[in-house]
Formats: sequence, C-alpha cells, structure tokens
Amino acid sequence: MATDYDASRKSEDEQKEESLEARRLTSGEQDKTSGQVDVDETALAESYELPGADLSSETLSIEVTPEQADEFVCTACFLVQHTSRRSSPAATLCNDCA
Repeated sequence: MATDYDASRKSEDEQKEESLEARRLTSGEQDKTSGQVDVDETALAESYELPGADLSSETLSIEVTPEQADEFVCTACFLVQHTSRRSSPAATLCNDCA
C-alpha cells in the first residue's frame, strides 16, 4: 500500500474508529439503510412503462410537426436532417451515414 507522506496523520482514536467501523460492516451486521434500498428499487421499477403496454388512453404531451420543405429523412439512420446535411444534392443520405 502506498503511503502519502504529505497527508496529515490521523490520531489513534480516529484509526480505532475506522477499524471498528470496518469490522462492524464485515462481521455481517447490515447497514441501517440497507432495507430502504430494496423499497426504493421496487418503487422505481413500478414507474417504468414496459414495451408493448397498452397506451391507448395516453395523449401526446408534445407537438409533432410534419417534415418541413428544407428537411429530409436519411434512408440509413431515419433521422430528420436539414437539407444542408445531405451528402450530395440528389442523395437521401446524411453526411454522417455517407
């Protein structure tokens, strides 16, 4: 283990407290908050929408605008790009996919 000689030294009491804390955690005693982690993970998992779920009652919260005259859809990545991003004037590929 490397020793940092520039760091301030800890007192014997601080070293004993750290070693006692390490022993307590490794001796099988669980941390006081360990049970709360499982509850939070369960609540978090319930908030996700699964793919293929029935979303017929949901409404869109954003406005979807149709493709503009100065835009095109790249045939490789299917992203809507500005016409200045075409690889060539007649191409349907963007600069990234060309």
